[in-house]
Amino acid sequence: MEYRRLGHSGLRMPVLSFGTATFGGGNDFFKAWGATGAQGAARLVDVCLDHGVSLFDSADVYSDGLAEEILGGAIKGKRGRVMISTKATFASGDGPNDYGSSRSHLTDAVDKALKRLGTDYIDLFQLHGQDYNTPVEETLHTLDRLVRIGKIRYIGGSNFSGWHLMKSLAAADRYGYPRHVGHQIYYSLLNRDYEWELMPLGVDQGVGALVWSPLGWGKLTGKIRRGQPAKPGTRAHDIAGTGPHFEEERLFQIIDALDAVGKETGKTVPQIALNWLLQRPTVANVIIGARDEKQLIDNIGAVGWTLTPAQMTKLDAASATPPAYPVWHQRDFPMLNERAPIPYTNT
Repeated sequence: MEYRRLGHSGLRMPVLSFGTATFGGGNDFFKAWGATGAQGAARLVDVCLDHGVSLFDSADVYSDGLAEEILGGAIKGKRGRVMISTKATFASGDGPNDYGSSRSHLTDAVDKALKRLGTDYIDLFQLHGQDYNTPVEETLHTLDRLVRIGKIRYIGGSNFSGWHLMKSLAAADRYGYPRHVGHQIYYSLLNRDYEWELMPLGVDQGVGALVWSPLGWGKLTGKIRRGQPAKPGTRAHDIAGTGPHFEEERLFQIIDALDAVGKETGKTVPQIALNWLLQRPTVANVIIGARDEKQLIDNIGAVGWTLTPAQMTKLDAASATPPAYPVWHQRDFPMLNERAPIPYTNT
């Protein structure tokens, strides 16, 4: 298993982590992801550790906290061998302070997460979304205190806009608070929005990316093709109206390219899609999920080999999308971009 540093921090993590959104199935939304119970979770954790996947990602809203609870049971007696990342910000209750990044909510959320996980510290704590209502100084002061008393070790964001992440980084520098060293983001061959602004920011500011839903919300498994729609019982079918927007023909175009590379490499469609991400700038970790051991082993097969530059170019071309404003305008002035953090390659 390859290890990479998370952003400009000293924290080294495996390039693959296991996402626990499939644990529990505690409500209708997460049942579509999976409903792995305690025994199944313990087995998947053991398989992960056997293959060097030692980072496990969760959140307080995954099955209303049940995923964290199941993960805590699965790692009991193994805490020294695992790293835990989890998240909070979204509503975790019906009270007026049961959401957001306020001092009140974050303090309470961390204490509850520690109890569910059965541990006394969280390796990486991430704000699950940006909160327009709470001053970033209040949020960062709270996280600074939680770091100082040892309840969390590193901090990050998730699903932030570029300006909001930069505002938090600037405030951290101004007051000496811990910086966000990771940004958990959605990124895949199917949706490359991350590249327009957040990726250059990550390079410039030393913020590593942890990629969620790297198989395009279940669309890049190879099971969906022309004339072969998603099957009942899968996320792509049962909650088809959720997740990122995509054009069907573009999906098939990407699958065709993945199939072509698969013939050259002998690798599966998911393995190639995951390996492509691992070659992209700022990506420190890709979060894989699995309902069963077979799927998990296949996903772990994404590491230990590397796509060639020609294969990367083929996948880049098949998945390219027109850039958003102001990126398309900025590209018209190459003399201003000689020292740009990321070359403008996605056309």
